[in-house]
Amino acid sequence: MTDNPHQDLIESLDELLDREREALLSGQLEQLGQLMSIKEDLIDRINAINPDTQPALEKVHKKVTRNQALLNSALEGIRAVANRMAELRRVRSGFETYDRRGNRQTFGTRTSSNVEKRA
Repeated sequence: MTDNPHQDLIESLDELLDREREALLSGQLEQLGQLMSIKEDLIDRINAINPDTQPALEKVHKKVTRNQALLNSALEGIRAVANRMAELRRVRSGFETYDRRGNRQTFGTRTSSNVEKRA
């Protein structure tokens, strides 16, 4: 830490953004909630800084932009998994197809929840 409290806040945010990136890259998404609240607090405190210190934030801004792109990619992946799982659930209960005339046909699947035990 330095004697400049503004620079200390910027360095703290810089380190936090590195931790956030590592969590995103390693798939430790459960850490993001805690990091987000700390990040919001730091950003609020930095926003209160006088505008003359804003040029020191350029490096941090690049990291924020980079992490946002990683977060968006993670969310897209989560959505893709959720969509795939929903599709698999639909297939388990049956599937739909279309005949030559374009009429939908539904075929159910049999699922047996009975378990037979033999000694």
